[in-house]
Amino acid sequence: MAVYTEVPDGDLAAFIAAYGIGEVVSCKGIAEGVENSNYILHTTTGSYILTLYEKRVHKEDLPFFLGLMEHLAAKGLNCPTPLKAKDGIALRELCGRPAALISFLDGMWPRRPNEKHCQQVGAALADLHLKGADFKLSRPNNLSVEGWRILVANTKDRADEVKPGLAAIITTELDFLSGHWPKDLARGVIHADLFPDNVFFLGDRLSGLIDFYFACTDFLAYDLAICLNAWCFEQTGEFNVTKARLMIEGYGKARKLPQAELDALPILARGGALRFLLTRLYDWLNHPPGAFVQPKDPLEYLKKLRFHQQAKSVAAYGL
Repeated sequence: MAVYTEVPDGDLAAFIAAYGIGEVVSCKGIAEGVENSNYILHTTTGSYILTLYEKRVHKEDLPFFLGLMEHLAAKGLNCPTPLKAKDGIALRELCGRPAALISFLDGMWPRRPNEKHCQQVGAALADLHLKGADFKLSRPNNLSVEGWRILVANTKDRADEVKPGLAAIITTELDFLSGHWPKDLARGVIHADLFPDNVFFLGDRLSGLIDFYFACTDFLAYDLAICLNAWCFEQTGEFNVTKARLMIEGYGKARKLPQAELDALPILARGGALRFLLTRLYDWLNHPPGAFVQPKDPLEYLKKLRFHQQAKSVAAYGL
């Protein structure tokens, strides 16, 4: 989450009036994440999240994102739900941006994820995959292999500004993954961005999942590989194999992982590392002036990529 678009008080009041949820008490920007402008909104009836969808989020994708949240919430997954205004419409416009009001979810994201967190995240991810299995809409993953090619083309001329030789490292890895990317794994709805700041806990209990704006249709095991990248490396850069094992076991108790998916995890994890290396690199090189949020270090994911390149099998992840 982040803030790129400022909302004047008068525009906000007119927007909220369409919902019949009382008057605005306060509205504060959330300066985290990189994609959309987000505010925590308090009215006389409760708390909500106001999201303005910025340029990287395509308006034609929003029915998928909002519909998926509605579907998962109806199935019992604890996630935010889009609110419909008095006219029955959830997707609206504010300050020239598509916008929606989303239910508020209690909890805090873990700044220092522990082993219990990782086990619960694995189970919650499998639950999401199972509950999303009958969602009728689909959306291609625009940040898979073909999307990586576009990002490489848009960053290679300046990548070495971040680290000498980085452009060659990225190009070599993309060539490898293009030739080894799986083709026949189980597919379905995936979150594709389940980082710690998108998972809420109340104490040690997972209370919900948020931020579905990268969700798409892709390999289910790729979602797990993204989580291994996001949750199982310590802040000092070391891979915590116990966290990884517990995450995979937590997932497998809810949805059994076929051997083909287990065998593919090292390649999928390399792909996940390259994906976030590339998007972080792009954001680092194209940081919008005036944005409240600072771009994240792309080289963190170069270190993670190097770990996965050494993984010979799923044994590297504790199994």
